[in-house]
Amino acid sequence: MNILVINCGSSSLKFQLIDAVTEELIAKGLCERIGIEGSQLVYQPTGKDKITTVTPMEDHTQAIRLVLKSLTDETSGVVKDLSEIGAVGHRIVHGGEKFASSTLITDEVVQAITDCNELAPLHNPANLIGIAACKELMPETPMVGVFDTAFHQTMPQEAYLYGLPYEYYEKYKVRRYGFHGTSHSYVSKRAAEVLGKKYEDLKLIVCHLGNGASVSAVKNGKCIDTSMGLTPLEGLIMGTRSGDIDPAIIEFIAHKEGKSIDEIMTVLNKKSGVLGLSSNLSSDFRDLQASYEKGEDAGIRTMETFAYRVTKYIGAYTAAMNGVDAICFTAGLGENSSFMRDMVCSRLGYLGITLDEEQNAKRGEDLVITTPDSTTKVLVIPTNEELAIARETFAIVKK
Repeated sequence: MNILVINCGSSSLKFQLIDAVTEELIAKGLCERIGIEGSQLVYQPTGKDKITTVTPMEDHTQAIRLVLKSLTDETSGVVKDLSEIGAVGHRIVHGGEKFASSTLITDEVVQAITDCNELAPLHNPANLIGIAACKELMPETPMVGVFDTAFHQTMPQEAYLYGLPYEYYEKYKVRRYGFHGTSHSYVSKRAAEVLGKKYEDLKLIVCHLGNGASVSAVKNGKCIDTSMGLTPLEGLIMGTRSGDIDPAIIEFIAHKEGKSIDEIMTVLNKKSGVLGLSSNLSSDFRDLQASYEKGEDAGIRTMETFAYRVTKYIGAYTAAMNGVDAICFTAGLGENSSFMRDMVCSRLGYLGITLDEEQNAKRGEDLVITTPDSTTKVLVIPTNEELAIARETFAIVKK
């Protein structure tokens, strides 16, 4: 069975077509900078050259249509028509406490996901657009939702509760949920394989760094803490999200600027992060690194502040686990930016970390980028959320 995996991010859409039985990749691609100038589709059938199409993509609906057109193209497509796709697996960011595992998507499930939109305003709506677009074009094809929150359900109470009146948890389930769970799960398990160690014997910190960014502490095979919270807004500074702030800032700015709560939340979700910190230079770390290397204040302050926040979370989770065996970098920035990895690791000398510059310069493969004498290992593990989602989807559809 061929399974199409759709992974809609806030400004990107990754997709893979996978043979669920052999787990062989048939084709993959990426829609970049959706809703941003310079958007493009990169499509690659396995064993063939990449095909890059530079075209405006105003929203995720348009991106989905381009993906399906590429897969069925007479010249470069890999299936004759959409009937050759047996199921679609959708990455869903927030399922609240209702979804602790993957599930077949029904109208009721769509409504439950919609009910969580306010908790993940940059992602759940995009996920739902992906579902709607696929259902319109492939109405008879079963679809499965795989939730980012599932992996973090092993967090102990002291990690997921907030210092708020307990009644808010009882009535509204206000707590830390955590996100990027599919990635954190895949990367932590893969790290154990690379290290040749038992997953259950390791203390791992996974840094999923990209336009959305989070850090997790995985102790003895279970997530015990993670940086994102009730929504993906908490934690690290991100592309357009503020990350951790003093809650009183919301009231302060609202009064100063004459803005409503909704307007302030839009600022925190869509106008903050490295975009806001760089005075609207860019939410793309490639642009920010270029600015840094030119010696521009905007790039320097933004990159330094981001690296500092990552370093601080690594220190906190080392303390939470009473030690750490390995730190893993993954996702767009974590996998591809030797520059950022060096910025972070240069602050971690107390963990006995020395980077191997030659290894750190590589990309696109599983790597140990520390020298053999380093006490704590640092790894680069390209995440494969799509394979993990395909496995979940296949298991649900088989039932």
